[in-house]
Amino acid sequence: MVFGYARCSTNENKQDIERQVQDLKNMGAKKIFQEYESGSNTKRPQLKKLQEQIKKGDTLIVLELSRITRSVHHLCHILEWASDQNITIKAGGFTADCNNGIDPMVESMFLMMGIFAQMERKMTIRRVKSGVANARAKGIKLGRPALTKSKLPQAFLNHYPTYQKGSLTKAEFARLCNCSRPSLYRYLEIIENDQTKNK
Repeated sequence: MVFGYARCSTNENKQDIERQVQDLKNMGAKKIFQEYESGSNTKRPQLKKLQEQIKKGDTLIVLELSRITRSVHHLCHILEWASDQNITIKAGGFTADCNNGIDPMVESMFLMMGIFAQMERKMTIRRVKSGVANARAKGIKLGRPALTKSKLPQAFLNHYPTYQKGSLTKAEFARLCNCSRPSLYRYLEIIENDQTKNK
């Protein structure tokens, strides 16, 4: 059985995972696990499910080694797991056949790729931190602008009077506004605080 694993760091509204999925299908993956998680997170639900379902003699395909991990320490555990389970891993044109213990040269190549993936992540974090510090030094405000009553979604404002009358549950209200429960609670807090101030 050939398994595929696709990963993006941010959610589906920001990054498109479909290109990875299509490429994995073209490479022969029959079952593909996908998730939006940081590559440094070693406790990913879909990766865990994949590791539970893949069996001896199966193959795992990722487009790049960084899709499965951006941590050299975690990569060592992945290679050890693959060797113990006799799994073949294909990543970025390289194949680690772990059916009879991984070849030392291949293992070294994978570890080198892992070092570069980890280094790339650390350099990105450093650039971001430097950019944030530079922006703050210039007095630039970062983060989302404060949400006020005038900026609340129109759908929320339209249905709020009905909710106030007790004709809508919070779940129904959130569904009508096409928003999450946490977002709804934030909107309610804003409008209720505004009403308190104006009393």
